[in-house]
Amino acid sequence: MRRSSLLAVAITLLALVIGLGATRWVFEGLPHLEDEFAYLWEAHVMADGQIRLPEPEHAKPMLVPFVVQAEGFRFGKYPPGFPAALAIGIWANAAGAVNPILGALAVWLIYRLGTRIVDERVGLVAAGLTAISPFFAVQSGTLMSHNLSLALGAVFALAWFDRFRVEGGTIADPRIPARMLEVLAGLSLGLLVLTRPLTAVGVALPFVVHGLVMLRRSAREAWPPLAMIAGLTGLLTLILPLWQAALTGDPTQNPYALWWPYDKLGFGAGVGNVPGGHNLTLAWLNTRFSLRAGLHDLLGWPYISWILLPFGLWTLRRNRDGLLLAAVFPSLLVVYSLYWIGAWLLGPRYYYAALPGLMVLSAAGLLWVGGWFVEGVTRVLRARRLATLGVVCLLVAGNLIFYWPMRLGSLRGLYGISRAELAPVEEARIGRGLIFVHADRWMPYGNLLTLEPPFSKSDLRIAWSNGDDADRGVAASYPGWPTFDYWPGPPPRLTSADERLGSASP
Repeated sequence: MRRSSLLAVAITLLALVIGLGATRWVFEGLPHLEDEFAYLWEAHVMADGQIRLPEPEHAKPMLVPFVVQAEGFRFGKYPPGFPAALAIGIWANAAGAVNPILGALAVWLIYRLGTRIVDERVGLVAAGLTAISPFFAVQSGTLMSHNLSLALGAVFALAWFDRFRVEGGTIADPRIPARMLEVLAGLSLGLLVLTRPLTAVGVALPFVVHGLVMLRRSAREAWPPLAMIAGLTGLLTLILPLWQAALTGDPTQNPYALWWPYDKLGFGAGVGNVPGGHNLTLAWLNTRFSLRAGLHDLLGWPYISWILLPFGLWTLRRNRDGLLLAAVFPSLLVVYSLYWIGAWLLGPRYYYAALPGLMVLSAAGLLWVGGWFVEGVTRVLRARRLATLGVVCLLVAGNLIFYWPMRLGSLRGLYGISRAELAPVEEARIGRGLIFVHADRWMPYGNLLTLEPPFSKSDLRIAWSNGDDADRGVAASYPGWPTFDYWPGPPPRLTSADERLGSASP
């Protein structure tokens, strides 16, 4: 194995360690956002060989965030792609390792993309920048679907570049069998549709344009491989309406709208939760707000994480492969303008699948600024390289010493959800019991949900308290079960609810 490949393996392993560390010490392997609860709930249901469960008798006080009810059943609102990946992790008793592994795979693929598009130096720098990116570390530590989207998008792009040569719009002579690359591209894009459909549209759009250009220039050569890729993508995409039909009885019913009726794409009345609906002004504000987080999170360089991108664009201005990969970013900006809400808490995560292009651009820009693309060595060039290396080392050190710990540390115990809050219940070693959580918001209640089925094999049931009378109605469905009250901290407390419920007025 060449030295560059060994370095790439080392960077990939570093990315895996970072992801596992973020999972363990920042997020503690727990869901924190509503999305994560739904993904993990779906994954456990899938791991048991099902896709939905009967609706409980007391659905409202026993809700699961973003898990909806219809036709007497309860199911997650998300497409099946990522829950299926998490289910594999659950089978292996390692659900928390799924995203770190996917993230490490994505880092290797970014190395391969940088090498394929420019050279090994760009591939290594792009992979290294990705591995130490706070944006990457955050996503690798969560139970969100973005690392799977990143890996699938990178597989698709790499298979496309190996199958087609963008320069001149002609068909390449790949080292890997052409048909295998076509299958790989079609399957990865189709799985991306089943994971994050709107992200799949944003990733695919630049390549669709390139495909149309190839058809215009050489339809006889381009049509068969493009048809294979499109056909496989389409076949997998058909699973989505079948999935919706199996859950809701209606292939056109988006489960998103069963939780929030206004959770739709587009503009106008009924789209989004503001009077008059989503519009272009709100789309611009959401995009700008989301991108502000990227000014810091992309490289961990506050306010200047994008600084290398213009230099990268200049460096790759005649490299059509590089420009095609970079076009994924503006494509995602456009398609996500159709969505009524932005994303910033975990970074601009809706654009996360653009990371390969952004990192390859940043790496190429860094090498151009330092003069590493210039042949020969002069005194001026040596000084330029040393100055660039010194500045970059200072910025990277600032990220790792200051920004990285601050950014990830701010997410520890997000929304008050932590393993410390679970301690009273776990230490009580309750064999069977009904626990009422007394909280004004869903988060302390959600914190305990992972202790009950389907998240775990137990005889615990968790309910969100709504007063003595309502709680007595829930308890009546569990005759003979011990009842408890959970009071969120600090410090959290677990007490018997038998006296409270027994003395409540009828």
